[in-house]
Amino acid sequence: MTKAPYNKFSEYLIKKYGRKIYKVPVNIPCGCPNRDGTKGTGGCIFCGDEAAGFETLEATVPIKEQIRQNMEYLGPRYGADGFIAYFQNYSNTYLDFSLFKKYIREAIVHNIVALYISTRPDCIFEQHAAFLKEISESHEVDVVVEMGLQSTNDKTLEFLNRRHTADDFFRSASMLKEYGLGVCAHMITDIPIENTEQIVMNARMLSQAGIEQVKCHSLYVLKETALGDMYVKGEIEMLECSEFIDRTIAFLRNLDKSIVVQRLMGRAPAERTLFCNFGRSWRAIVDEIESIMRRNDWQQGDLLTG
Repeated sequence: MTKAPYNKFSEYLIKKYGRKIYKVPVNIPCGCPNRDGTKGTGGCIFCGDEAAGFETLEATVPIKEQIRQNMEYLGPRYGADGFIAYFQNYSNTYLDFSLFKKYIREAIVHNIVALYISTRPDCIFEQHAAFLKEISESHEVDVVVEMGLQSTNDKTLEFLNRRHTADDFFRSASMLKEYGLGVCAHMITDIPIENTEQIVMNARMLSQAGIEQVKCHSLYVLKETALGDMYVKGEIEMLECSEFIDRTIAFLRNLDKSIVVQRLMGRAPAERTLFCNFGRSWRAIVDEIESIMRRNDWQQGDLLTG
């Protein structure tokens, strides 16, 4: 298989663990301060009622059973014999701390090599970091905290109704790194109110901060969301696929080559979306990005200087 022109997650995992590793989603009964009134209501303009958990089991299913079922299904399908327990939906540190510890401990089962925990940068504190460090060391599992950021521009964050700042992210990332934990930033590379210069700035700021991983998203439009209402009313115009590709390549070329890229775009169920991935297969778009980079001999980080 031809090596990707960027630090691709699947290749990183094989190099790190010496075998095929796959993420299995874990769903716990947590919430979001931007939905319950603590920070705001309605959540981010792109967020649906199910948040990001399109493929998760119900949170009422015990953790070990969720992991078992997902291992049995995803292992043979993708040829994986090692797994990452991915606490995916909503803000997984936004619940009683004793419950958080209970759920994390329950995810330590045979063949789990790492824990990836998704949350907001304003919902992760030193008590979480200290506990996760202890878990990592005592059980010999890697721990990565995935935090939604989307942009380093506070005006963009206001537009998205994130209800946190870029500084909130970088402060939390610094704290997590002090505890020896990995940090992954979630980014959207085709927000219509931004331009390529901002995308380059996003990549460079993440590089300067020493972030270990990024997960990129394309901006899909879900039904029954604030963004969906804007889209239907013609108040927002989505980018063309070619511009998304150009922006994503610019992001990669200005991203430190050591940063692992979990993915370049996401996906959502067709029945829930008004707009998703420009009406194309996400795999075809990723293949095109990689092809363009190879054809031009472009690599991750080759424009990053100083």
